[in-house]
Amino acid sequence: MLAGCSVSPPSSSAEPTAPVGPRVPLSELVVAENPRDLTGPSTALIESSAIVPVATDPAQALPVTVVSRDLDGDRDVVVTDASRILPLDIAGSIAATVFALGFGDDVVGRDISTTFPEADGLPIVTSSGHAISSEAVLALRPTLVITDGTVGPTDVVLQLRDAGVTVVYVDAEPGLSAPAELARQVSAALGSPETGELLAERLDQELAEVLTAIESIRPDDPADRVRILFLYLRGASGIYYLFGEESGADELIEGLGGIDVAGEIGWAGLRPMTDEALVAANPDLILVMTGGLDSVGGVDGLLAEKPAVGLTRAGETRRFVDMDDGEVLSFGPRTPAVLDALARAIYSP
Repeated sequence: MLAGCSVSPPSSSAEPTAPVGPRVPLSELVVAENPRDLTGPSTALIESSAIVPVATDPAQALPVTVVSRDLDGDRDVVVTDASRILPLDIAGSIAATVFALGFGDDVVGRDISTTFPEADGLPIVTSSGHAISSEAVLALRPTLVITDGTVGPTDVVLQLRDAGVTVVYVDAEPGLSAPAELARQVSAALGSPETGELLAERLDQELAEVLTAIESIRPDDPADRVRILFLYLRGASGIYYLFGEESGADELIEGLGGIDVAGEIGWAGLRPMTDEALVAANPDLILVMTGGLDSVGGVDGLLAEKPAVGLTRAGETRRFVDMDDGEVLSFGPRTPAVLDALARAIYSP
């Protein structure tokens, strides 16, 4: 998630990258002897983009009073009706969580980042810039909007509340603990905390399993581990951001058994890239969103537009790993699958 930041994943009319289907377990992969020496770009593909619900008929008790994590401070909100749910955030994580909790049949619309197959037929209420259309939302007659403040503008969300729509804000800091926390907060708003706990336990278990598998294939010696940088690109707007500490990308990189080079140089949060910082970080591998890489004309376009990238080890070896914009930093139910896919692209492309 890109909470608290105006930067948004590049959007495209193209369909999300198709999953690849069943494959050998991560721990059984034949991996490169020295992954730092690998060259050329790779694309990370998840095995399946489907959302598997933890319950098919989850228990629900309404009305319920929950804490809404509004941007201007917490407030109590009473949820009386969750029969028409509209989940909205910049990464599609809230919608994925609602579906994973077993309430997918009650969802009436989606944001542009919600691209998993179960949501395909739902109308989109956000634009390519992740701005909410109040008219489109009200036309769906939602009884409950769940959001995290990463889409807006905030005034539009407050207008929905003024129009009588119950709005609940959730707040899960981006990182590997976010999927379970999001499950608990969203399920509370739906009057089904027990289901949320079941989902949180499942996600924690899946996450532990994939992290253990990654540990078995990454180099033991820290000096041999891949030095990774997350670079956010949006060519049409001329946006180039480095994602550093507390952006979520740092925990993702560490979970992948890599070295977060942005953290090494003290790069905090999400900030515009500087040539000096990029060269100082000198990553072996640059992680990007697929749509972002496409927006700059691929690897060749990026190297031409930003010559400093070519001065890094990753630029010299063209070592870029891209992943679908709606998946790579989603920090929701698909996070274990995201880690699995990225690990394959990094260690066994």
